[in-house]
Amino acid sequence: MNYFWMIIKGMMMGIANIIPGVSGGTMAVSLGIYDDMIFAITHLFKKWKKSFKILLPLGIGLVAGVIFFSYAIEFLLSRYTLPTALAFVGLILGGLPILFRKFQASMKQYQLNLNISHIIVFLAFFAIVVGMSFMQETEAGFTSLEVNFTNIIVLFVIGIIASATMVVPGISGSLVLMILGYYYGIINTLTNFFDALRVLDWEALVYNTSLLLPFGIGVLLGIFLISKIIEYLFIHHPSLTYSGILGLVIASPFAIIYNTNALADLSGSNALSFTIIGIVLLVISFYLTYKLGKTEEPTTK
Repeated sequence: MNYFWMIIKGMMMGIANIIPGVSGGTMAVSLGIYDDMIFAITHLFKKWKKSFKILLPLGIGLVAGVIFFSYAIEFLLSRYTLPTALAFVGLILGGLPILFRKFQASMKQYQLNLNISHIIVFLAFFAIVVGMSFMQETEAGFTSLEVNFTNIIVLFVIGIIASATMVVPGISGSLVLMILGYYYGIINTLTNFFDALRVLDWEALVYNTSLLLPFGIGVLLGIFLISKIIEYLFIHHPSLTYSGILGLVIASPFAIIYNTNALADLSGSNALSFTIIGIVLLVISFYLTYKLGKTEEPTTK
């Protein structure tokens, strides 16, 4: 049964990655599997059997969520923006009770009281998410990429940066790539790759693989390295780490509402019905995440 719930949680992480302003890391925190996910990644080689018990069902669910819900989410965000955004706000906020308990436990473990350091870290990470939400993609954003040494190195570095958005809660991957000016370049390269694969255009496949490979290697390396850093912070500075995560997660609802332009629905003819439906979905989603978070059964410790 634990594998089933891990697949469901993975699907919710995959769906979260599609939503502007949401990160899979945020959803992992809300679902109560963030600690285990980090542990599984950092101990993939030392304890690969236990790690795969988490990463395999989580990965299956994540891929399924992206593939099967991408079109549905795009439709819902375009037609029913406010209710959809509020549903995701509920999904994020539903994990706060569990996250607060973990923060309190980390304080109790080291016999600490709330101090100025916790508040500064919380506000700093809260500001990061809010600040990034106001950043728009630059006019110089790439629409196509050429294979050359500079781009290969840059794509490798971009991959490492992008990987942080998959591990660090509260940071939207698509938003980061837009800010860096590489969102459309990578999307176009992926599209060209799949178009070439469909017609078996080997020349185009090799060309686009030459761009995607350094990006993919950067992502994998970044996930491992950043997970190591986060694990270190959990071990040596747990209360400050949870303070930062709380700032990221609590700021995420603002990022969702702002980046989806959900409040524009309040000026439409369906404002009242959308608001009522959205509030109902928020409550249901909050309860769903809270209950799913309580199904957590640590398997790596």
